[in-house]
Amino acid sequence: MMACVAEKIIAAPFAIVGSIGVVAQIPNFNRFLKSKDIDIELHTAGQYKRTLTLLGENTEEGRQKFREDLNETHHLFKEFVQRMRPALDIEQVATGEHWYGQQALEKGLVDEINTSDEVILGLMEGREVLNVRYMQRKKLIDRVTGSAAESADRLLLRWWQRGQKPLM
Repeated sequence: MMACVAEKIIAAPFAIVGSIGVVAQIPNFNRFLKSKDIDIELHTAGQYKRTLTLLGENTEEGRQKFREDLNETHHLFKEFVQRMRPALDIEQVATGEHWYGQQALEKGLVDEINTSDEVILGLMEGREVLNVRYMQRKKLIDRVTGSAAESADRLLLRWWQRGQKPLM
């Protein structure tokens, strides 16, 4: 959903694109809890506040309402994608399936196939590129002890390279 608001969608050849669908999985532990003589009380206000529950007993009416809510969410999802990409055959691609880059291009889900490296290098052409690095400032004690340790390392390395034994 985030990508479809872009003016241009670029996908790598191996990118997975699509999955315009809605899924919900809800385990139900009610029979297990009953077998262990554990009671569950669920209190709600509003007929459809909790259509399905993990712990309580689910009803066919609750399941039906949950399916209706899923379908409504899917409908809204499809409307949003269609509004952002009007040329898209939404019924063909809003099946929950996914496609790889080239297939997604053929279906109109993306506008171009390219890798992120190629896109970045292309954007760098003709522009001044700065390399910005953040280095956390070290405390004075760390700078002093770090410098001393580095000096000792260099000294030991020189001795070792000359074949000399350290004075220890």
